[in-house]
Amino acid sequence: MQYLKNIYHFLSALFSSYWYGFPAKKMTVIGITGTDGKTTTTHLVYHILKTANLPVSFISTVEANLQGKHLDTGFHVTTPSPYKLQRLIYQAQKAASLYLVLEVTSHALDQYRVSGIHIDIAVITNISHEHLDYHKNMKNYLSAKAKILKGAKYAILNSDDENFSYLKKKVTGNILTFSLKKKPFSKTFDIPLNPHLLGNYNKYNILAAVTVAKILKIGDQYIQKAIRTFPGVPGRLEEIKTKKHFRIYIDFAHKINALKQVLITVRQFTPKRVIAVFGAAGLRDYLKRPIMGKTAGEFADITVLTAEDPRTEDVRSIINQIAQGLLSKKVIEMNKSDAKLHFHNGRKYFFRIPDRQEAINFAIRRLAKPGDTVICCGKGHEKSMCYGKDEYPWDEKQAVLKALYGSVNSS
Repeated sequence: MQYLKNIYHFLSALFSSYWYGFPAKKMTVIGITGTDGKTTTTHLVYHILKTANLPVSFISTVEANLQGKHLDTGFHVTTPSPYKLQRLIYQAQKAASLYLVLEVTSHALDQYRVSGIHIDIAVITNISHEHLDYHKNMKNYLSAKAKILKGAKYAILNSDDENFSYLKKKVTGNILTFSLKKKPFSKTFDIPLNPHLLGNYNKYNILAAVTVAKILKIGDQYIQKAIRTFPGVPGRLEEIKTKKHFRIYIDFAHKINALKQVLITVRQFTPKRVIAVFGAAGLRDYLKRPIMGKTAGEFADITVLTAEDPRTEDVRSIINQIAQGLLSKKVIEMNKSDAKLHFHNGRKYFFRIPDRQEAINFAIRRLAKPGDTVICCGKGHEKSMCYGKDEYPWDEKQAVLKALYGSVNSS
C-alpha cells in the first residue's frame, strides 16, 4: 500500500514541479534534515541570510516565510504534500526569492514528496532512533535520510554523529563537516551567546548553519549579528515568563535524544529540581516509550506523565509503557493526592495524570518551588491534540498561562 502511495507522491511531485515551471531551479535551495535540530537549523539559516540582506524564503514544519509573508503550515504536518510544497516554492520564487531554506523530513524523502526539487546544499544535523514505526528499522531510516544527499553540490554532515561514516559514502558532491569534538584547524570568530540557543545540541545547530553561511560567502559580521539576534523558534525551549520564583519552558522534544538534551540543558541553569511533563504519541514508535521513561528517570527529578496525541490508543496504556522505564530507574511513583509534595531528600518521583491541562496545573501549582524548572515537552508549537481520529484545539503556551493565572487569555 505504501509503495502505491509513494508512486502517487512521485508522480504528483513531478507534475506539480512542471505545472509551476520548476520554480526551485530558479533559486539556490538549502535542504535540511536530521532526527533533531532540523527546524531550529532551518530557521537559523534563514535568519542569517535575511540578516545579510539576501532575498530568502523558508518552509519548515512549524511555519513558512515567503519574502516576509508569514504562513502557518498547519496542525501535525511534516513536509507538505508535493502540490502544496511546489505552490509555496512558486510563491517564494514569484516574490523574488533567490534562496530557499527547506526543512525536509524522512517521510518526505522516503515518499518522494520532494522529487523535482534540486537541492544545492544538503544538511544532515544528526540521526538517531526515531520513526521506526514507519521505517521499521534503522537501515531504512538511514537510507531515507541519505536521499537528500543525492545530486547536492555540497553536503554538510555532523562528523560527531555515529552514522557519519555511512552518510559520507552517500555524498555525490563536495563534503563539509562540523564537530564539537574534533580540534579546529583555525579560529575564525567567536559565536555570541543567545538565550534562545542554549544547550550543546544548539551548538551543533549553530555550526551547521554557519557552515551553510560560509558556503554562501556570507560575511562574519552578518553571521555573528544573526546568531546574537536570533529570536528562537516557537515551542523550542521557549520560556514562559512569570513572576514566580521558578522557571517554566515548553519544548517540542518528543524523541529520545531530544528529551535527553533538553533535560540536560535545563539542568545546567536549575539550582533546585527539574520537573518534566510529557507523554508519547499514540500509534507511533512504541519501542521508544520505556526508553523515554528511563531518560526522564535519569535527567529529571520529578516526572509527570500525561497525554500527547494518544489518537486511538488508550492514554493510560501509553503512560504505563513510559512508566516501565521510570520504574526500571528506581523512580518512586506517587499519587497526586499525597500531601507530602515537598521533596528535598534527593529521591526521584513520578506521577500519572492523563489529562494534559491537569498535569500542567499540578506541576506548576503544586509541585514547583523556588529554584525549580518546569519543562513541558512534546507539544511545543502545535495547535492541536489528537484524540481518536479528531484534532482538538490545543495551545501549550496557553495551557501554561492557564495554570499560572487561571485564564487562557492571560499574557
